[in-house]
Amino acid sequence: MTFWSRKPLVKAALISMLAITVVSGCTNSGGGGAGTQPGGSGGEGGSADAPVQVKVFKSHMGKGKIPGSDDPHVQYVAKHTGVEYQLMSTPPGSEPAEYINLMIASDELPDILRPIGGVEQTLIQQGGALALDDLLPKYAPHVWENIPKEAWDIVRSASDDGKIYYVPKVYLIPERAPMIRKDWVEAVGMEMPKTVEEYKELLRAFRDKDPNGNGQKDELPTSGREFGRWMDHLFAIYGVAMWEGFPEWALYDGEIQYAGVTDNMKAAVGFIRELYAEKLLDNETFLNKGDVWTAKINNNLVGSWYHLPANLRDRFTAMRAGAPNAYVAGMPLPKAEGFEGFVTQKSMGEPEWIIPKASEAKAPAALKLLDFFYNEEHSEFVRFGIEGVQHEVVNGKKVLLPQSDDKPIGLGMRNLTTKADMDVRIDQTIPEDMQQMVRDIFEVSTKDAKRIAGDGLPSTVYEGFPDIQSHKLFQEYLTKIVIGEWPIEKFDEFVDRWYKAGGETVTKRVQEWYAKTKQ
Repeated sequence: MTFWSRKPLVKAALISMLAITVVSGCTNSGGGGAGTQPGGSGGEGGSADAPVQVKVFKSHMGKGKIPGSDDPHVQYVAKHTGVEYQLMSTPPGSEPAEYINLMIASDELPDILRPIGGVEQTLIQQGGALALDDLLPKYAPHVWENIPKEAWDIVRSASDDGKIYYVPKVYLIPERAPMIRKDWVEAVGMEMPKTVEEYKELLRAFRDKDPNGNGQKDELPTSGREFGRWMDHLFAIYGVAMWEGFPEWALYDGEIQYAGVTDNMKAAVGFIRELYAEKLLDNETFLNKGDVWTAKINNNLVGSWYHLPANLRDRFTAMRAGAPNAYVAGMPLPKAEGFEGFVTQKSMGEPEWIIPKASEAKAPAALKLLDFFYNEEHSEFVRFGIEGVQHEVVNGKKVLLPQSDDKPIGLGMRNLTTKADMDVRIDQTIPEDMQQMVRDIFEVSTKDAKRIAGDGLPSTVYEGFPDIQSHKLFQEYLTKIVIGEWPIEKFDEFVDRWYKAGGETVTKRVQEWYAKTKQ
């Protein structure tokens, strides 16, 4: 049974692509496993001799090779759950959402997967997703009990029948933050900017005064990625709800609205256009792929950017190889006159794991596997994995090892983070000389963070309007206005086109959803 409507595909090509099963990733920080012991039979469990095999699909998991049945990480999890995980990931160079579509179209679905690009709603609407209401308390009690009721209620609001079809991500602290090279600020003899004009002056100093000290005029005061992504700090100054470069839904003038069509957005785009014209914004921003953008930051070329403080360890280590005095700080949002800036926070409701209906027989085993990563009894293993592969012991303390192509990478499935979780993660996985730096970044971003009204918004609101959902129209106007091909006045044309292209209908759906969730 196929749960996705799409044009005919060449079956041989599908089989060829789907034959590429790539593993990589890292052991997620946070909780551990369901202390379910091996046992049972059929789809509900396994035995010490014959654990149930469960295919798990993740994406964007970095370097690593496929772990086989003899891998010690796989074996440890199987010993405690009766489930042997078979990790799948997006092949190099493939787009995750497109790859999932190919799997669905060819009936080659995994037993549990992380949905991307709204695929969870396609499965739900076409009967391809398994309802988990009765299964979660029985087979994944730690998942069921640790995730807040509010999050489960948001998940229920995403389906017409009010059932739970996926396990949500829950992140109860600000996940992303504006960051700045504090050593650069000091090198140019300035202070942390308090206003937009002060920020521009600081960026000009980054551009002109050689803060990286290499004698070359190669500094990029701030930078982003293709399609205008991952420069949310520039939008945040003007109170624009953004998530990795995509406009989100927040309250404007008392109503929930798409941030992309607000006066706040127009002001932000005008500001970013000015930065680009002065070469204060990396003029390759709309060409930068993720690895190129990361390399620029790691190689001490970027002064101000936006990303995840919890993932700063490897990036900061790379910086210090070329700049021993490097130091990263959280940047409080500079004040823009007439606007209330904020860092977008999304805490719960975003789909994290879904089980296809076709894998119903494996659902108990898949949920036991997931539960393993939410049980605090296994938290240390989940965080550090196997010695010599995921970590080494230095002076009696476990230290995570960097990922590499020649090492099998252990599966991580928990995505529930509280402040207490993050404090433990920093203490246990961040080197001591970086810990206070990371804590300080979180403290700054927390002060500026605001949880948006559209947190947990289901992708069903976009049904029939794929271009609205993909933000293609927004990205086209953003790019051409910022690089100077179009004047800022064209933004008004974008707003008009957006509403006529389906934005009016989508806005009505979002407002109805918001009214329902508030009740």
